Amino acid sequence: MHHIDVRIEKDIYDVNRRIAESNAHHLKAHGVRAFDLLGAIGSGKTALIEKVVPLLKQRGLQAGAIAGDVFGDDDYQRIRALGIPAVNANTGKECHLDAHLVEHSLEDLDLESIDILFIENVGNMVCPTDFLLGAEKRVVIVSSTEGDDVVNKHPMMFRGCDIGIINKIDLAPLVGADLDRMENDMRRYHPGMGIFRTNLKTGEGIPAFLDALLK
Repeated sequence: MHHIDVRIEKDIYDVNRRIAESNAHHLKAHGVRAFDLLGAIGSGKTALIEKVVPLLKQRGLQAGAIAGDVFGDDDYQRIRALGIPAVNANTGKECHLDAHLVEHSLEDLDLESIDILFIENVGNMVCPTDFLLGAEKRVVIVSSTEGDDVVNKHPMMFRGCDIGIINKIDLAPLVGADLDRMENDMRRYHPGMGIFRTNLKTGEGIPAFLDALLK
């Protein structure tokens, strides 16, 4: 029985990977650069989009977004308020987006009008790790309020992402979080990772992050 479970799991990942590759080709054909945003609920994924979109506009780049949630449209409504094309992708009960759901979401976007696409995953630090979606880079965002052991508890997430953000740095002293520990843990699991410390209320750290993202 155990062997059957493993084989089914491998099949699911293989199918997902193939669709993700197809998504990547589709996006590239339309000149769209796509980025996955991963992180826990409340880490700052939607707030990051809110801060970055105006900066992209200043550079003459039009953003779009897919808002992934298990249920509801709270994040989608915040993104729509930015005046950019967006799709709400509800997973029902799955704790992550998959490439198939993203494939359908892309059908609902006018890709010709979009330069940069953000795919905001479901708020979870475990489930999304193995499901690639077809994006160029993956960004993981954690906040000081999650505790400075949050990175150490989720090594696979950081090994699988290109950029790490430590958010809510202003709150670190209030919750007793050691930002250096968080950054050192990130470097231990992914030595080449670009790491940025941000305060999304003030926008601190965002321009440097955006430069690295678009590089």
